[in-house]
Amino acid sequence: MSNQKPKINISLKKAQSLIYKIIEMNDDNQYCVDIMQQNLAAIGLLKSAHQMLLESHLNNCFMRAMATNNEKRKQEMIDEILKVSKLANK
Repeated sequence: MSNQKPKINISLKKAQSLIYKIIEMNDDNQYCVDIMQQNLAAIGLLKSAHQMLLESHLNNCFMRAMATNNEKRKQEMIDEILKVSKLANK
């Protein structure tokens, strides 16, 4: 991975903490809109982490694979990116 790892971990840990808070809010029957707002904040943190992971992958693993002469490996990397992109857009 790259120098993004600390930033990625921060976003993931913040999301984790927020998810625990959301569960507590739900268990305590707090106001639905307040829970939804916290849920959207967690989703935003996870999307941010996903974007950083994708950028890191493209700038490292993907670029190394594209620099080789192994056409099979290149196609596998392209297929992986397409698969992840489709999942992210669901």
